[in-house]
Amino acid sequence: MNQTLTPPHKRELFGHPVGLYVLFFTELWERFSYYGMRAILTLYMLAKVSSDNPGLGWEEGKALATYGWYTMLVYVVSIPGGIIADKIWGQKKSVMIGGWLLVAGHGVLSIEQDWAFFSGLLLIVLGVGLLKPNISTMVGGLYKEGDTRRDKGFSIFYIGINVGAAVAAILVGIVAQAYGWHYGFGLAAIGMVLGQVVYVFGQKFLAHVGNPPNKNDQEAEPSVSIPEIFRQMFSTKKTLAVLIILFAASILLPTQAMETEVVAYIIFFLFLSVVVGFMMTVYQDLTSKIEKDRFVVLLLSFLIVIVFWGAFEQAGGLLNIYAEQKTNRTLSSGWEIPAAFFQSLNPTYIILFGIPVAGFWAWMKRKGKEASSIFKMAIGVIIMGLGFVFMVFATMEYENNGEAALYWLVFAYLLHTIGELSASPVALSFITKLAPLRYGALMMGLYFAATGLGNKVAGVVGESSQAERITIELATETDLAKPYVMEDNADKIFEKKRNFTVATQAYKDKNGEIKLIETSTGDEVNFLFNFQDEELKESLKERLAIYDVSEENTLLTFLKFDYRENQYVGRVDIDQFQTDLEFKTFSGIVFFTVAFGILVIVLLKPLKRLTHGAEEKEVEGLETEGFELADDEVK
Repeated sequence: MNQTLTPPHKRELFGHPVGLYVLFFTELWERFSYYGMRAILTLYMLAKVSSDNPGLGWEEGKALATYGWYTMLVYVVSIPGGIIADKIWGQKKSVMIGGWLLVAGHGVLSIEQDWAFFSGLLLIVLGVGLLKPNISTMVGGLYKEGDTRRDKGFSIFYIGINVGAAVAAILVGIVAQAYGWHYGFGLAAIGMVLGQVVYVFGQKFLAHVGNPPNKNDQEAEPSVSIPEIFRQMFSTKKTLAVLIILFAASILLPTQAMETEVVAYIIFFLFLSVVVGFMMTVYQDLTSKIEKDRFVVLLLSFLIVIVFWGAFEQAGGLLNIYAEQKTNRTLSSGWEIPAAFFQSLNPTYIILFGIPVAGFWAWMKRKGKEASSIFKMAIGVIIMGLGFVFMVFATMEYENNGEAALYWLVFAYLLHTIGELSASPVALSFITKLAPLRYGALMMGLYFAATGLGNKVAGVVGESSQAERITIELATETDLAKPYVMEDNADKIFEKKRNFTVATQAYKDKNGEIKLIETSTGDEVNFLFNFQDEELKESLKERLAIYDVSEENTLLTFLKFDYRENQYVGRVDIDQFQTDLEFKTFSGIVFFTVAFGILVIVLLKPLKRLTHGAEEKEVEGLETEGFELADDEVK
């Protein structure tokens, strides 16, 4: 075929439509920008305001909570993003608008202003919501139904995703460490601009896919509209009663039990209440036993998704912090590996092990061994959970040596990835096989909601692993503090108003008062600071009592000061408190995920019976995020 006479959208390169490579490079740069920003986001929130590379100076709990909200919203906003594309703009225009929103979001994040942080994150959430669920649908649209090249095309696309993610964490990590966080965000913005340039100039190769819906098409859709679901939901007495109870609890619990983010949690719980109402309405509307049985398995599948991502997404939060604060990242050459580098391990492992893991499961199936979707998902949760065993070892090594080796993170991410490759690629594909036909689109949206909820759970778990913050302020002249500063050249630190740390040993004397002895001089340094909150001081005394500390049995404690609003403020950071909490968190994740996975395997036979043969319809593919392959399958 003469390519010069062929219309651009029908041209091929290496046996595939040229449009595939346009989408490949668009998504590669989009993932470069997103994962590059994600690799340094938590670290930027934690970096002290008065450090050489200043950040927001937030405490770990607040940073992890914000990270959880952000990653949750990225998935939840994909629901309206898909609806807008299907009903109004089409996938092609939605991807274009989403891309420019991402350019704006990453660009705003590169501005060193407080207002720019949340504004940039909001733009990124909206951009990803429009781009992410729609670009993979366009990949499927490049191939006619039954085209044998389709699966290979998705594999090529999947490589682009992970190459972009792997390279981003490395390059953005280097730039952020060497030149500053905002330069790292700026590099992510440049990556997104490159992606948009590719997409804009590649439009002629995509003329036949992702176009707006034809309003003259009278073909009835089998799916049920959202307004119809709401009408059914509020017209059924049982569902309405449950919703009233849930709505009341959604308002009362946050206002009574939470001190921060009350409004956010009220909205969050109201959203979950509506989801529960949706699920009840769908179940009540089903008429056949087969559909109701499958729906029960569908609910368990959503639960598996939440558990999986609730543990897995510690990567960008808690594990990222652990890499930054407690991991020995210095090589024999003297070069310190940026903590963000470890975020490249997952996509790199996916590229290396994606085909072998898929081949293993295919071999299991050929041998007649158990290889059902539910079994794969359960095994994936178990393997991923076992990855945290290495983090348990890391906390033990840190407690003994004051730092953990970097290979613990390398091994942890390896098992996390093997687990992901077993569970994630089949998850949405399996869910869409279980979903009643007329509720297929709604179930896809609920899958996004479950994934988003898993990300929020990850943030809550990470937040709960952080020790209570004991705030202090410098109570003496800086000249008196200089002899105790851990950092080199104390004169320059105070001259430039940089952050500093004092290392001490803490104990309670015979009168029950807290004493802090500086480690190098042996001087008592309580005069250096005042507690900002007397209640927290008393709380600290109680916690020290639990450890039975004394002058002979002290705990390593750091006084960490940051220069804010013309004074030094900071916190008392008792290392053992945080190490014990991290040990409990990592151990808890191991026990819960393994026990949960084993429970699913124990229930495997009855669950498979409840699917009534839906397993036989399974379509597998390779994807770092399962919904990308499955989006097109339910169209």
